[in-house]
Amino acid sequence: MSDVLSQNEIDSLLKQLSSGELDVGDIEDTTSVKVKDYDFSRPAKFSKEHLRTLEIIFEHFGRLLSSNLPAYFRKNVQVEIMNSEAITYQEFSNALSNPVLLGVVNMAPLGGNIILEMATNIGYAIIDRMLGGMGEPLVKTREFSEIEISILERVFNIIIDLLREPWGNVVEIAPYLERIETNSQFAQIISPTEMIAIITININVGGIEGLMNVCLPYITLEDVMDKLNTKYWFATMQDKDEQNYAELIETAINKALIPISAELGRSTIMVMDFINLQVGDIIKLDKKIEDELDIYVGNIVKFKALPGSSERNYAVKVTEIIREEE
Repeated sequence: MSDVLSQNEIDSLLKQLSSGELDVGDIEDTTSVKVKDYDFSRPAKFSKEHLRTLEIIFEHFGRLLSSNLPAYFRKNVQVEIMNSEAITYQEFSNALSNPVLLGVVNMAPLGGNIILEMATNIGYAIIDRMLGGMGEPLVKTREFSEIEISILERVFNIIIDLLREPWGNVVEIAPYLERIETNSQFAQIISPTEMIAIITININVGGIEGLMNVCLPYITLEDVMDKLNTKYWFATMQDKDEQNYAELIETAINKALIPISAELGRSTIMVMDFINLQVGDIIKLDKKIEDELDIYVGNIVKFKALPGSSERNYAVKVTEIIREEE
C-alpha cells in the first residue's frame, strides 16, 4: 500500500469500520514512538565509550603498578582490571564496610576528588611486608593504628604518583593524597545521588589477592568528558612524536651506571700460603705483561685491553670489542 490512500481505499475503510468488519485496534499506528524508561535518580552521564576509555587508562595504570611496586614490596605484584560501571555514590558508600581503607585524592587541576578504596587484607599485607614480614594479612580484622596509617600514606603516595602518566593523553594532572579515611562516613566527598564511575582492579601481592576500587565522580571529570573517548585517545597517541620517546629512552640508558672491571690474571694458591701473605709478596699470575686483559661489563667479557696508566691512575687501553655473535 502506498503512503497516500486513494479515495476508493478511504471509502472502503470507512465502510468496514461502520459495519464492524475492521476494528480500530487492528490498525497499526505508524506514528507512535517507543518510549524508553529513564531513571532520573540515576542519569546516564557515563556512556559505554566513557567507561571503555577509563578502562584503557587504568590498564596502563595497572601495568605501572606491576612494574613499580615490586621494588618497594620485594614481592611479585600482579594487577588486572576486572570491570567498570556507573552507579550513584550512595550505592558505592553503602557497600563499604568498617574498617575501610579510603584514599581521598585531589586531581588538580580538575575540580573535586577521587577515591582509591583498597581491600583491608591488601593493606595489612603491605604493612607486614614494609615492616620486614612475609606479607601476610591479619586473621582477624581490626582498626589501623596511626603508625600503620603513616606507612600506608607513603604507599598511597607512590601509587597516586603513577596516575600522572596514564592520564597524560587526556589532561596533565598533579594528583596528591589529601588524607586516608578508615570510616566511610568521613569520606562523603559528593552528594549521595551523584553519579560516579567505578573501576575495579584486582591486585595480587605475593599471593595475597584483594580489590582496589577507583571512584571517579562525574563532577570531577566533567571538564574532560569530551576527551574520554577512544577516537580522541588514539588520535592523541598518534600525534605524539615517536622520536621524543626514542630520545628519552636513549637519555635514560646513557645515565645508567654499569660496573666495569679489568682482570689482570688468575692464580691458584694454598690456603696456608694465603694466610701467610705479607706486604711485598709476589703472586704469579697466568698472564704475561704483554698479554691482553679481559674487561668485564657486569659479569660478561665485552672488551680486550692492554694495561697502563693515566695521570697517576691505573688504566687500560681497549684493543678489541667482543661482539655477542663472537
